[in-house]
Amino acid sequence: MPIDVSAALAAEPRRAEIGWDHKDVQLYHLGLGAGTPATDPDELSYTLESRLQVLPGFATVAGAGTAAFGGMGAAGIDVDLAAVLHGGQTVRVHRPIPVTGRAVQTSKVAAVYDKGKAAVIVLRTEASDDDGPLWTNDAEIFVRGEGGFGGERGPSDRLTVPERAPDRTVERPIREDQALLYRLSGDWNPLHADPAFAKLAGFDRPILHGLCTYGMTLKAVTDTLLEGDVSRITAYRTRFAGVVFPGETLRIRMWTGDGRVQVTVTAAERDDAPVLADTLVEHS
Repeated sequence: MPIDVSAALAAEPRRAEIGWDHKDVQLYHLGLGAGTPATDPDELSYTLESRLQVLPGFATVAGAGTAAFGGMGAAGIDVDLAAVLHGGQTVRVHRPIPVTGRAVQTSKVAAVYDKGKAAVIVLRTEASDDDGPLWTNDAEIFVRGEGGFGGERGPSDRLTVPERAPDRTVERPIREDQALLYRLSGDWNPLHADPAFAKLAGFDRPILHGLCTYGMTLKAVTDTLLEGDVSRITAYRTRFAGVVFPGETLRIRMWTGDGRVQVTVTAAERDDAPVLADTLVEHS
């Protein structure tokens, strides 16, 4: 069996030293569409080094984007990457991410679940600096055709969409060049840039990175409901439910609760086709 669950869970964590500065943070924010309008004081907190704050989604690209798949080379994991899908992502920040920093990042397989026709590998990446823990990333990786080995099915994180109308609905356009800019933060998959490669993958044109949509959504919630204060965010999770293309518009619906915002994201031009589901922002 390509996945040896015992070996994967017992493998020693992979360790790497990573660093970043204001340019990395600004590039990430610009890749999410920050800076429109360019002179808006609220946007300057994402783009101008003298006012810069760090959106917690930056944890997924710090260290050139190794967080999502940093454990795929672990012992016990030998799968066909063509069968791999990024199914979900959770970021938990233990304190605000500094604009400039260095950290030690460790990656390991935290769990392997049996979904029947697929296996789900939970890759956990943790980062700490001299002052202690910074963030924990969990990437859920679906591997088609590798289920049915008799393992635990795992927890269900599905959220029931509230029956009432959203408290807020906003739309965020995706620029035609947005995937080209976002990929400079470390995800070089040609699926997001090369039309010929995209066609081989079954798409008529390149698709936007799921983690770009993830970051755009967190920024929209922060700006709409958290007064633009990223330090209030404590955790953020989503399930990738569908693709979105550059040039389309994200429709982001938000329901507020006690210390949490539940979100759905759809593609406005395609009859609200699902893009992100089971999405939750936890905040102070």
